[in-house]
Amino acid sequence: MRGKPVTKSEIKKIEHLRKTGHSLPEICRVLKRRSSTVHRFAKNVIVLPEYASLLRQKQGGSKKRAEKFWEESRAMASDLLKGVNQRDKLFILAALYWGEGTKKELNIINSDSALIKVFLSCLRELGVKKDELRLSLRIYDNIDADAAKKYWAGVCGVNKKDILNVNVLAGKKIGKLPYGMCRVRATKSAKHFKLIISMIDFIKSQLI
Repeated sequence: MRGKPVTKSEIKKIEHLRKTGHSLPEICRVLKRRSSTVHRFAKNVIVLPEYASLLRQKQGGSKKRAEKFWEESRAMASDLLKGVNQRDKLFILAALYWGEGTKKELNIINSDSALIKVFLSCLRELGVKKDELRLSLRIYDNIDADAAKKYWAGVCGVNKKDILNVNVLAGKKIGKLPYGMCRVRATKSAKHFKLIISMIDFIKSQLI
């Protein structure tokens, strides 16, 4: 449902407040408008020189508050989770595969190196051996294939020659996929695959 239209007087108010060094959260509170609405009309407004330093101080304070919240959140996460044991890894494996894995064989593809590392670590809990893994890449044609192989080999702890195939797609993906995507497939994995799917089904039965 869309909110009420922004009036001309509100736009003028946003512009005036921004020019005089008010932060976006401050303007939102004054006008009782969402940040996306305020940002749309304030993003191109130039702050008057005499108010520029005031705005920088406010923005610096916001960054400090954000850093403090991150520190508190990391400490809370560490206190809540305490550690990751074997049972936790199995839950993580099931959740990752539920969201990212294929439904016909033990096969997952992703551009997030941390996700791939965690997935491999969790697979080891099931007894999947390194020599049972088959790695391949999917990259765009603006990505250097050799650099991508070197990167993913390091992520997965294998030699470059162990990456058997590089599928090159036409087009460019800048920023999000600097080394493309890595596919991890396990051979002789019917038993492991069925166990992962069964763990997913168990979680569904407990929570749905």
